[in-house]
Amino acid sequence: MIFEHPPALIGHRGAGSGPDENTLASLLAADAAGLPWVEIDVTRTADDDLVLRHDPTRADGAYLSELTAADSGLPRLAEIFEALPAHVGVDVDVKTILEDAVDPPERRTGELLLPVLRREAARRPLLVTSFDPSLLLHLRDGLPGVPLGLLTWLRFPMWHAVPAAAGLGVQVVAVHTGSCGFDHPDTRLRPLEQCVEVAHKAGLEFVAWSPKPDRAPDYAAAGVDAMVIDDVPGVLAALGRA
Repeated sequence: MIFEHPPALIGHRGAGSGPDENTLASLLAADAAGLPWVEIDVTRTADDDLVLRHDPTRADGAYLSELTAADSGLPRLAEIFEALPAHVGVDVDVKTILEDAVDPPERRTGELLLPVLRREAARRPLLVTSFDPSLLLHLRDGLPGVPLGLLTWLRFPMWHAVPAAAGLGVQVVAVHTGSCGFDHPDTRLRPLEQCVEVAHKAGLEFVAWSPKPDRAPDYAAAGVDAMVIDDVPGVLAALGRA
C-alpha cells in the first residue's frame, strides 16, 4: 500500500498551484496544514541538473534546457529533498523535455533522476509519476521498490488509462478530474466507482487530480486512494478534516 488512510491528500505543487508553487515555502505550508504528501514538478536544465518547474520555460519564456540551474533561479531538486522533512511523502511528477528524444542516454531526464531518487527512497515515501510511459519503463528497470504512476491528461478516457497503467506494470493510475464524468459528462464513461474498482482489481492505486472542494466527497465515496489538491483548506473542510 502506497497511501495510508485513503483518500490521502497530496498538495499540488506544494500548497496548490499559484505564484509560490514548486517552492520550499509552499511545500512546508502543505506539511503545516497536515498533508502527508506533496507533489512537485521536476525537469532538467542545460547543465544536467534537476529543478522544480511545471513548464519547459521560465516565466520570461527562456527555455530551461538552455539555462543552467543557477541561471534559472529555480529550486534544485536535491536542495528541496534536503530541506523537506523526511516524514513528508513526495509525488515527483517528471517532465521530460524535447531534447530527451536526441540527447545521449546518460543526459536524459530519467537517467539523471535515478541516483537522486535512489538516495531519497531510503529516507522518505516516494511516488514517481509522468505522462511519458517510456520514462516510467526506464525508471521501473532502474528503481526497483519505488512506486510509479501513469498520469493522464484532460478527458483522457479511463477505458484507456486503467488498462494502460496495468499493462505498463506501474502501481498507480493518476487521472485528471476531467476524465471522471462529474464535470464533463460522457455517456461512454463507466461510473467512477466502477473504474476505481477495476483499477484495484488490477493491483493499481487510483489518484485523482485536482478535485475542487465541492467534488472531493464524491471522489472519496468512489474509493480513490489519493487526491492531488489545490484548495487545501477547502478540501480539508469538505472532507471534515479541517
